[in-house]
Amino acid sequence: MTSLSIKALTILVLSLTAFHDCYAQSDSLQSSSIHHQLEFNAAPAYLFQTSEFFKGANQKQEPIDNTISYHLKYGFRFADDSYFGRLYPHTYQGIGLSLSDFHNKDEIGTPVSIYLFQGSPICFLSRNLSVDYEWNFGASFGWKQYDADTNPYNNVVGSRINAYINLGFYLNWQIARNVKFKLGGDATHFSNGNTKYPNGGVNSVSLRGGLAYCFDSSCRPASLSRSAAISPFKPFLSYELMIYGAVRFKGINEQQYLVPGRFAIVGFNFAPMYSVNRYFKTGLSLDGVYDDCANLENHVAGRNDEDNLLFYRQPFIERISLGLSARAEFVMPIFSINLGLGNDILYRGDSTRGFYQTLALKTSISRNLFVNIGYQLSKFHIPKNLMIGVGYRFHNKRQ
Repeated sequence: MTSLSIKALTILVLSLTAFHDCYAQSDSLQSSSIHHQLEFNAAPAYLFQTSEFFKGANQKQEPIDNTISYHLKYGFRFADDSYFGRLYPHTYQGIGLSLSDFHNKDEIGTPVSIYLFQGSPICFLSRNLSVDYEWNFGASFGWKQYDADTNPYNNVVGSRINAYINLGFYLNWQIARNVKFKLGGDATHFSNGNTKYPNGGVNSVSLRGGLAYCFDSSCRPASLSRSAAISPFKPFLSYELMIYGAVRFKGINEQQYLVPGRFAIVGFNFAPMYSVNRYFKTGLSLDGVYDDCANLENHVAGRNDEDNLLFYRQPFIERISLGLSARAEFVMPIFSINLGLGNDILYRGDSTRGFYQTLALKTSISRNLFVNIGYQLSKFHIPKNLMIGVGYRFHNKRQ
């Protein structure tokens, strides 16, 4: 099993633990129960033609431009009279299982994804109809990876296990007391985070529809006087320190040459975050990175007998950088989505300089301790590295 799969499964296990811990720490133990639901949906999709392989340079000599996935999902809402139930009465979260069919089993496979998800209404169009968002994040297994001898056309997928990321917007219609019908669109990205090459990424947009059945209660929360149950919120400043690590491959000369071996990434983020309300934080983050393969292209020593490039060891100063980023964080039960836009301010060399972006999912293990799994890009399209880490919140207040 690759390091990516171990990390992804670790996040799933820790997140399931967090479900119990966060629930138990609230006043939910005095309430009736959480509210369970089971959902099935299907999603026919258009596959973006990002490589010659998808355009028809494959065994069948036919374009691969569509796919379909099937999803089975268990979700739950917090009890209506619990702390999280009062704050987020319509929010649901859980774990899902999906099967994706690319109509090319021999070269791509039929990957199965295991993922966490969370959704909530953006607005209500009527008493029983809302516009919802939902994100999915997990790992996908069973890909047919590139192999020069057995799978030479597939220059997109370099690993059997890839990350699965999905974001969608749906009409959520309660058609009966215990039944909801959902219809909308979403975008999906599969990638291995540069832990193996090739890593072209598989991207699609889909139309998704399905039914959800709510057990032991109506799909709609009970009517509660939230203003009476929840005290007014007072904005406050907290501080977050997160340490992360990852491994990556290194390509040079526009990825035409793959440097042998894997390279370590170690970094930290220190971010004062201002909580505007219970659902949104913003702040600045000081971002430090050690990249074992940074600026390697500037230290070519020659070639060996096998015609592979040889490199001098870069000076330590060329392997570290310090950046400053603006952060926005959307806070929900258990999970937070953190977005960042930053620029390097202290660096030596071209590959440690520039404009970068981060996207991270934070999973609360306790009120202050969280697990981070994220991804960093350069200039919005150049993959850099995964960010698998642990963080702690200081001066964090619960209101």
